[in-house]
Amino acid sequence: MLEKKLIEHCSPTLAGLKTANLFNYKFSSIDALFGELQDAGQKLNEKGVYIEILRMRESRALVYVYRKRRLEKDLIKPGVQELLRKYGYSSSKLEECLCWLKQRFQESDCFPHEIGLFLDYPLSDVIGFIEQGGKNCKCCGVWKVYSNECETQALFARFRKCTEVYQRVFAGGRTLAQLTVAA
Repeated sequence: MLEKKLIEHCSPTLAGLKTANLFNYKFSSIDALFGELQDAGQKLNEKGVYIEILRMRESRALVYVYRKRRLEKDLIKPGVQELLRKYGYSSSKLEECLCWLKQRFQESDCFPHEIGLFLDYPLSDVIGFIEQGGKNCKCCGVWKVYSNECETQALFARFRKCTEVYQRVFAGGRTLAQLTVAA
């Protein structure tokens, strides 16, 4: 079940088109969840893709799937550390940033605004979302777009196409490991 959800929600990350994806996963038992995460992690880690739980509530887990090296580079892009410091991030080290992000998720029922930086959204769109309170975007797709509308629409189309292809070939028998591009 988890592998199907990974394909459904994380194909652009598995294909190397995007740094990270995030999805809610309903589970029947914590033991089963951790077993599935461990199995998927073994297949993905060797390709440079990692899985973390950002928050758990009752029978739901917020699952974060990311390309470690790419995320490390994203977090040191110009302007990113400045914005993260405004939300209490005191380091640019990946492990410390993820730890603080999890803490931010635990402290609120809402998504922390900076989550977009961990999901490969452009800094200008993350700032636009924060400044506009999620309103007045130029278009909406994987995220709300405040700049570079045409370029981002084309990117959204690539993500959709990737997901369609991955779902089709996964249903045809390809494995999660076979569909994950090595970093």
